[in-house]
Formats: sequence, C-alpha cells, structure tokens
Amino acid sequence: MNNSIISYGWAAAFLIFAVFLIFVIFKRVGRQHPIYVDEMEGHDFEYYCADLLKEIGYEDVEVTKGSGDFGVDILAVKDNITYAFQCKCYDRPIGVKAVQEVYAGRDYYDRMIGVVITNQYFTEPAIKLAAKLKVVLWDRDFIKEF
Repeated sequence: MNNSIISYGWAAAFLIFAVFLIFVIFKRVGRQHPIYVDEMEGHDFEYYCADLLKEIGYEDVEVTKGSGDFGVDILAVKDNITYAFQCKCYDRPIGVKAVQEVYAGRDYYDRMIGVVITNQYFTEPAIKLAAKLKVVLWDRDFIKEF
C-alpha cells in the first residue's frame, strides 16, 4: 500500500510539473510575436502592418512612399470606410506628434478615419489629443491580439 501511495505522489508531482511546463511554454510563445515586431525597422513594420490589415479583412491596402507621405504610411478600405494609418515602431511610448501626423494625413488623402499603429503604448497627452481629433490608437496590446 505504501508503494501505491508513493506512485500516486510521483504521478501527481509529474502532472503538476507538466501543467506548469505547458503554461510556461504557452506564455513564452505568446510573447515572441511582440519581441519580433520590436526588432523591426520602420519600413519593415509598415509592411508587417499592411499584411496584418489584409489578414483582418482590409482591402485595397497600399503602403505609401517612404518620404513625403504626409504623415500616412498605409491607405486601406474596410466595409466601404476609408482609413489612413501611421505606423510607429519605436522603443519608447508614442507622443502627440504621431497623432498630429495622421490627423493631417487623413485629411490630405481624403480618408474617413486616421489610425496610429505602434509596437509600444501611447503617452497620456497623445491619448487625449487622439480623443479630441477622433484619431484611433492601436497599441502593443492590439497587435498582440492578432
């Protein structure tokens, strides 16, 4: 009887360890995506975002030229709504400048909605300005969802 108790004890310990190991593996796999994005150059991030938009149902996705883009990196359409996207791949929080850029670019390209996409988070002033100017903010957590 003592041998069976020891066997059950080892089996229970092994099961707990296996569950813990699976949990750790899934947590690390979930974090690999943003780490990969963090290592991208700006232009690569723009194409990554364009591909992401296509995957989630946007159409007529077009990456604008690098310089002189008037604050817009990607143009797209979804459900007959036109969008202008500004992509920011930085190592620090995104401030008001990105919001101002996409706000101006949205009007320049005659788009309905302006969006800033980033691998980081936004500063409080950027969030306040975006709300005032009706600019949509997609941060690191939004990218993780996809």
